[in-house]
Amino acid sequence: MRIARARPAEIVSCDSLQVYRGLDVGSAKPGVQDRAAVPHHLIDVVDPDQDFSAADYGRMGRLAIADVHARGRVPIVAGGTGLYLRALLHGLFEGPARDEPLRRRLSGMAERHGDARLHRILARVDPESAARLEVRDRVRVVRALEVYRATGRPIGEHHRSGSGPLPGFESRVLVLDPGRERLRTAVERRTDAMLAGGLVEETRRLLERYPGARPLDAIGYRQAAAVVRGTRTVDQARRDIVVETMRYAKRQRTWFRHQETATWFADADQAFEAAQRWLDGA
Repeated sequence: MRIARARPAEIVSCDSLQVYRGLDVGSAKPGVQDRAAVPHHLIDVVDPDQDFSAADYGRMGRLAIADVHARGRVPIVAGGTGLYLRALLHGLFEGPARDEPLRRRLSGMAERHGDARLHRILARVDPESAARLEVRDRVRVVRALEVYRATGRPIGEHHRSGSGPLPGFESRVLVLDPGRERLRTAVERRTDAMLAGGLVEETRRLLERYPGARPLDAIGYRQAAAVVRGTRTVDQARRDIVVETMRYAKRQRTWFRHQETATWFADADQAFEAAQRWLDGA
């Protein structure tokens, strides 16, 4: 927002939850005032029960930044979903077709022995993907195993090769990494704000309308759903959200260190100044 206010610019969200309508509090979507002050894109584009992939984001994101540029403005891509950013900047390989018999066997294994069994298998053949994916993210773990079996190569190698770089633009990736203690303080503050802002009530409404929707298994919504079902207290949910968010941040660090050529900043002011200098051609 600081960069966008300093020059004619618009923001393209790079967040895998903000694409869904109704997931407002738990995804920390920009507020009404921010979105009125600076145009935002790739927010509220699909319903929670609709499929939306990184490849979908890549296609829509490229259209969005081309549209922003065509109107003489600077597109600023903001968010921490690494695979979405890779899809935007480098494209994604199409990948092998779905192997339904293999998927059934793997899903059956997870049902019998737990998701951790699948995750351990993935860690043996594709440790990079295992480090990036949550144990309970069965859909993506199964896909990574499916790709490895079909190609003999980890899915990350395919993603790095991409399907074609973003044409017509020069980009720079800036990563904010304030350090563990400052990050934890910010995560705790954000978690408290989400709970005070109605996360549990929002989750209850979403569960009623979209039972079983995959986005509701994301950090924040998963814990709030447990409160709705009466299996966790709000205090327990708060603790779990903070712990899981910190683990996710660790996976983000790993991703951006291995996937993108980025400049890292512990201080947001320094990142802002660096962005300004780069945009000015310095």
